[in-house]
Amino acid sequence: MADPRLTPARGDIAAKHLEGQVTAARFVEGEMLAVVDSIAPLRQQPFSGAELATQALRGERVTIYDRNGEGWAWGQLAADGYVGWLPEAALAAPAAAPTHKISAVRSFAFPGPSIKLPPVATLVMGSTIAVAREDASFAVTADGWFVPKPHVALLGAIEPDYVAVAERFVGTPYLWGGKSSLGIDCSGLVQVSLNAAGVPCPRDSDMQLAALGRLLDGGEPLRRGDLMFWRGHVAIVRDADTIVHANAFHMATQIEPIGEAIARIKASGSDVLAIKRLD
Repeated sequence: MADPRLTPARGDIAAKHLEGQVTAARFVEGEMLAVVDSIAPLRQQPFSGAELATQALRGERVTIYDRNGEGWAWGQLAADGYVGWLPEAALAAPAAAPTHKISAVRSFAFPGPSIKLPPVATLVMGSTIAVAREDASFAVTADGWFVPKPHVALLGAIEPDYVAVAERFVGTPYLWGGKSSLGIDCSGLVQVSLNAAGVPCPRDSDMQLAALGRLLDGGEPLRRGDLMFWRGHVAIVRDADTIVHANAFHMATQIEPIGEAIARIKASGSDVLAIKRLD
């Protein structure tokens, strides 16, 4: 059965490319839009109190297949394929194609070439922008925002150590469905960190368990960058003794001794399911 998190199909409507594969009352081509808010919530249902499934960051593309007439649009994110409802106000027709991404955990966009001006937006790691020119210490976007150049990298720039990226999120509050330095969950931390290192990564921990790396046989010593999976949880191995993970116990991204984490999580009902290596 197709995973509804990744399949733009409901009983009443589905993506045109799924015709013949799923049953729906009608099939539509969809409309490609861009996320224009700094962070847009993608929810399971079209209302603000619905569960946060994930987040879409500024510059992300999304194909919209349905609108409910009450301010919500249903579609699929281009980057990781996640399906859900987004606020229509967070979306617009794509303008200039992105050329750069935010490489700092978060940054500000200013309306002019001065850090003393009130910021017009907060931008988080992984957001994409179209840089039109440079002005002293700023990258100037196509829509006239001034972003500090040290916080900006070319779209194809690769972080050499994805674990070091994850470590930069230590202290970030835990947020179910979050994937930014304003709030992040376990699989969001893995996804954002791997994406910064140029590694495509699905969104949820069960998807990551199925898709990433090779299973360690139990005899191999742990290595920096290994992924440790529990039921509904994933952590990143820093070294032989510690992991870094976003978790609800600490309500933050935390570095924790591996033995303590294993014992604590086992006491709450889950043994380690697997350890996988990304090579």
